[in-house]
Amino acid sequence: MKLGLKLLQERAKVGSFWWPYISNLPETYTVPIFFSGEDIKNLQYAPLLYQVNKRCRFLLEFEQEVKNVLKNLKPSEHPFGGQDVDASSLGWAMSAVSSRAFRLYGKKLPNGTHSDIPMMLPLIDMCNHSFNPNARILQEQDAGNPKMLIKVVAEREIKQSDPLLLNYGCLSNDFFLLDYGFVIPSNPYDHIELKYDGALMDAASMAAGVSSPNFSSPAPWQQEILFQLNLDGEVPNLKVTIGGPELVEGRLLGALRVLLSNDREMVQRYDLSVLKSLSAEGPLGVANEVAAFRTIIALCVIALGHFPTKIMDDESLLKQGVSVSTELAIQFRMQKKSVIIDVMRDLTKRVKLLLSKETTTA
Repeated sequence: MKLGLKLLQERAKVGSFWWPYISNLPETYTVPIFFSGEDIKNLQYAPLLYQVNKRCRFLLEFEQEVKNVLKNLKPSEHPFGGQDVDASSLGWAMSAVSSRAFRLYGKKLPNGTHSDIPMMLPLIDMCNHSFNPNARILQEQDAGNPKMLIKVVAEREIKQSDPLLLNYGCLSNDFFLLDYGFVIPSNPYDHIELKYDGALMDAASMAAGVSSPNFSSPAPWQQEILFQLNLDGEVPNLKVTIGGPELVEGRLLGALRVLLSNDREMVQRYDLSVLKSLSAEGPLGVANEVAAFRTIIALCVIALGHFPTKIMDDESLLKQGVSVSTELAIQFRMQKKSVIIDVMRDLTKRVKLLLSKETTTA
């Protein structure tokens, strides 16, 4: 937020060197903190709702902190020229920074690495995003060097009138919407978050017809592996993901393979990295692999059921014409549903292939 406060300070300063740049920044941003309450609900995705509410709470609390600091200052000492700094202006500054700043090299650390520092780069921040960029940012010298130079260099031949495209990062749509105010269709890095929970795994395995008592009551040796996967213990990380480059997060896949197996000796033959790898085809046998995949497919069905609307309903709403924020919310939830459906299709193909191989072998 430090850069955001500096932005507000320069915006309030008469004759600021940066005024030509600041005056051309958008007056409003299409990030969810500015959505109406109804459109926040329209996102229909609990992890993002949590992040939006968290940011809104932060802005309201930070507003009070700023006001407490400013209330006793003399007009000549006021860093914002006497202008009121409220949650709305703080939200504008935060959105301007999150959507336009780039993280570049800061000071060189004793270990030889560099700290990251956010910088707002006039003109450069007009470049749009692409996972297949035609340009990149090149930074010469450290941030503290007065001769530091930042430039955009072409990665390939760029034709006249073609837009300059930078890769903002291999991010999920959660981050693109939260920080930049847009959604990437068919984003290969998009995923859904689930909470690893024994009761949920039980429900999924029962729905898949592969019920196992080990989900709620794992054997001690299975519990030890869950601990190694950081899915058990005093401070476990229970957030797991489906979708994205991994398709299924390795920790979730490894846990399912282990919990659906009663063969301790076979499990212990394999390194944890193998048990977590989707490319390791059926390390614990075809039946185990099919059971794990079917459980994940059932998890997807459960996750899909948490959305109040279907993709067809969403498409129909978009055709009716809606506000920009409503459109973004609908596009976001459509992409999440598409991620789930794509994972289900992929795993269903894998199950069929495994069963066909088993039949051929038999």
